[in-house]
Amino acid sequence: MIQLRQVSKVFNRGEVNEVTALHPLDLDIQSGEFVVLVGTNGSGKSTLLNLIAGSVFPSSGRILFQGQDVTYLPEHKRTRWLARVFQNPLGGTAPELSVIDNFRLAALRTRRKGLKIGVSADFRSTVAGEVSKLGLGLEGQLQQPMGTLSGGQRQALTLLMAGMDHMEVLLLDEPTAALDPRSAILVMETARRLIAEHGLTAILITHHLEQALQFGNRLLFLSGGRLQHDLDAHEKSGLSLQDLQSWFD
Repeated sequence: MIQLRQVSKVFNRGEVNEVTALHPLDLDIQSGEFVVLVGTNGSGKSTLLNLIAGSVFPSSGRILFQGQDVTYLPEHKRTRWLARVFQNPLGGTAPELSVIDNFRLAALRTRRKGLKIGVSADFRSTVAGEVSKLGLGLEGQLQQPMGTLSGGQRQALTLLMAGMDHMEVLLLDEPTAALDPRSAILVMETARRLIAEHGLTAILITHHLEQALQFGNRLLFLSGGRLQHDLDAHEKSGLSLQDLQSWFD
């Protein structure tokens, strides 16, 4: 589904602060794979995710989606097949709008917006049904402003909103980094369910090594802008926490 061919990224090329964030990389991610990406700070994880998302363009190489070259396709044009959840729970929603209006905007993510959002009874019922799966009682608070909710509640809702419109790829950029442990479990279990129900291809960046072992069916480890380990589901299942920690030594 996603192919990277000799993709690299150099920031500030030719200047004294030039940084090679990602050395030439070949990577194939198959449809339906749930890839977990780990590495130290500055290892190239976020750069790789940004390249796939289209928020930065590579210094060399090609990026393909379903065989189509999207190397220089801007981020907003990739939203027709890709959604992204960021680590900051404040970043993925409109805090001044109600929960239901945020969901309506999410449902129109890849479509032309009119002057009126419009919320039908059927749409409200659909949203309430999805929100009820969180077990937080928020299905009765759909008119509440999104900004009044906790970070964990907003992040879980952001994941649900990602599934309101067509997507094939879900990028999870440290989605639990700013959350308490209980909220982190809720968000990750919601992500797991969403990925399974929609048959999504997913990429998760995490610094929580327990999450790296618990979630996904493929594990990548980046260091110094290079891919050092690439484990499939079978190899990953035999990996211990101590083994994973040793990669960082």
